[in-house]
Amino acid sequence: MTARMTSRMTERRAGTTAKAVAVTGASSGIGEATARRLAAEGHRLFLGARRTDRLDVLAEEINEAGGTAVFQRLDVTDAADVRSFVHAARERYGRLDVLVNNAGVMPLSPLDALRTDEWDRMLDVNVRGVLHGIAAALPVMRAQGGGHFVNIASVGAYEISPTAAVYCATKFAVRAISEGLRQESTGDIRVTLVSPGVTESELAEHISDPAARQAMKTYRAVALPASAIADAIAYALAQPPQVDVNEIVVRPAASMQ
Repeated sequence: MTARMTSRMTERRAGTTAKAVAVTGASSGIGEATARRLAAEGHRLFLGARRTDRLDVLAEEINEAGGTAVFQRLDVTDAADVRSFVHAARERYGRLDVLVNNAGVMPLSPLDALRTDEWDRMLDVNVRGVLHGIAAALPVMRAQGGGHFVNIASVGAYEISPTAAVYCATKFAVRAISEGLRQESTGDIRVTLVSPGVTESELAEHISDPAARQAMKTYRAVALPASAIADAIAYALAQPPQVDVNEIVVRPAASMQ
């Protein structure tokens, strides 16, 4: 992290009410960028992902720059693991103000490829992972008098494209779950759905179908930096308590989406 970024972190922290923020899928891409952005705003980060080596480096860089970040290994497909993660965040900071449900996978393939193991993986991570996060954090937030869920979806929550039917279905589900949670809340819980267009990340590296992988390379020729999505999340968190930013869709200006 550069000296300029450290200076900016100090300036922002001076005028920010620090929140305790837990981020899933924080080891790369949008999760990593979000951790860095929110730490620069003065928030206290609790980071989760399976790749703890990356989390270790990320937390160390944030702390060396004057921010606050700790981490714990997390598998969002394991409900007990998510409960442990949320409990540890609350124990560390005394409360949990924000949960960013960011962990996701995108192994695209046409339906007739019958990659059912990949379908199951997307459902487990993209849908159940979000539900596990809500189930773990909602009682905590209710008990403390408020909180904020930020669920990361995709433009795939609004449209379907070939090879992405199951992936889009999972993101439609995240959108539906987020809206349901918003409607069931009575002002104490804020819910924000952030739907990125094509964004620089490692998601495409996990596409095993050769044709879908090649198509994604072309599709991603114009992509947002992950920091653009982190900025959108920071914007939603910065609003006063009576303002709930429900949905943000962020696309590249030159995108064909």
